[in-house]
Amino acid sequence: MKEITVTIRDKDKEIAVRAEVGTPLIEIVRKAYPDKAGAGRFACAKKDRRLVELGRKIFEDDTYELVTTEDNVGFDMYKRSLVLLMLRAARDVFGNKKVELMYSLREAYFCMIRDQNGNAVRINPADLDRLMDTMLEMRRKAIPIQKKTVTTQSAVEMFRSRGMEEKARLFRYRRASRVNLYSISGYEDYFYGYMLPSTEGLNRFAIYPYEEGFVLVVPSFNSMSMSVEIPREDRLYHTLRRSEDWGRQMGISGVGRLNEEICKGHLNSIIQVQEALMEKQIADVAEEIHRLGKKLILIAGPSSSGKTTFSNRLAVQLKAHGMNPHPIAMDNYFKERVDTPKDKDGKYDFESIAAMDLTLFNRDMERLLKGEEVDMPHFDFALGEKKYDGRKLQLLPDDVLVVEGIHALNPASTEALPNDSCYKIYVSALTQLNLDEHNRISTSDTRLLRRIVRDARTRGNNAARTISMWESVRRGEEQNIFPFRSEADALFNTALIYELPALKILAEPMLFTVPEDSDEYYEAKRLLKFLEYFLGIDTGTVPANSLLREFIGGGCFDVS
Repeated sequence: MKEITVTIRDKDKEIAVRAEVGTPLIEIVRKAYPDKAGAGRFACAKKDRRLVELGRKIFEDDTYELVTTEDNVGFDMYKRSLVLLMLRAARDVFGNKKVELMYSLREAYFCMIRDQNGNAVRINPADLDRLMDTMLEMRRKAIPIQKKTVTTQSAVEMFRSRGMEEKARLFRYRRASRVNLYSISGYEDYFYGYMLPSTEGLNRFAIYPYEEGFVLVVPSFNSMSMSVEIPREDRLYHTLRRSEDWGRQMGISGVGRLNEEICKGHLNSIIQVQEALMEKQIADVAEEIHRLGKKLILIAGPSSSGKTTFSNRLAVQLKAHGMNPHPIAMDNYFKERVDTPKDKDGKYDFESIAAMDLTLFNRDMERLLKGEEVDMPHFDFALGEKKYDGRKLQLLPDDVLVVEGIHALNPASTEALPNDSCYKIYVSALTQLNLDEHNRISTSDTRLLRRIVRDARTRGNNAARTISMWESVRRGEEQNIFPFRSEADALFNTALIYELPALKILAEPMLFTVPEDSDEYYEAKRLLKFLEYFLGIDTGTVPANSLLREFIGGGCFDVS
């Protein structure tokens, strides 16, 4: 048999391996890394900036760069493969009952068991123990995750016969004539994205009962470490549950159903109901602030969550309740550039709370709450220093302060202020829509698409530039925003059930401009594939006061 030489690269070394023609790449990796745990940490490979699954057979001399499960791409593959393993094990434990992947609760997926009629099934804790044990046994056996390609129509018929209507609907609107299915020991399913080559790398997960279902706990991104505590995200869970209820009120249980409603000409009704539900929720927040007599409203959330439009719409509702809101941007309280801390690369770290002049911020807020007149600063980013342009502020009895900033919920930001005066709001785009029963739509993907569209319009950034910054943005959120979500008095979901069809129309041309030889090409290609599942809609149908206008433009609030 003819042999080939395949060179394997990772971050630490380069290894040349001799193998027979047609050997799967995973077997070559195992030769390079005889230690099973060593090979198990690799998710896929890259060649010419394109991903290559480790199950692919190799027929000629070549070089491949390995991707680990701690990389962004590999981590997503780990999570998808873990869900497939869970679904395969669930077939042994729950028989023909259906497992539905509902929401992401930080480092966990909330799942429910349903009978053939779609009713929730009460879960016996002993069954969850069996589920965990079955998954561990399958992982220990290093069962291959196999891939095959079938016609789209065959996939629709298969899923319909298994009662998986959301998948069947999804493929009805997919233009591709063939789809990839993945399987473990005879259980086949469709997943949006590549998979690990086998179960051997799935060495970190946990299962716990939660509410009327259970959570599948996954490792933390970039560390692959596991929490020893049962994750409790009750407020997040109830916020997502309410958003799901809204979707079901509108008859939309997944992307396939959304596409159906668009085809039927029901788009305007969907938009009107969604916007009305969101306005009601904003009004409820304003009502609670008024009832509690709060004077300092603090708003924070991750990038592209729509904080600015939310603040403007909240201000309208506060006025409707007889209050006079004054917006304050925490960005005006940056330290002078000379005092700004630097990161490990020697660059100014504007994401760090140490970049904020908290002494001045607390002093000004404290004085305002006492009724004193305060000279308000304006930060000149070009000069890197605060300026005072004569703007003065003094609170009257019906006045309230509305403060927005990434550190607004961090207790260190308001340590000198009375807690009984503060009302904290966490704002995020918590996508309630799923592609189908087993494929979640990432909240991060929704926010990234929002930012690509907005940055092109307001900052002149192309899609490649926005994508290149995104991982750094997410790291900053993990450090400075997400840990303080529990401090909030209210959690507000800004995701709109119709927004991805609108963003599709604007984002697709931008994503097609990402050069094939760039580091951002794979991510752009992945997002383009994701957007294929949606029917586009005319952005002119989006109301002028919609939160989506913050990103697509043309809104009634000046948020550029």
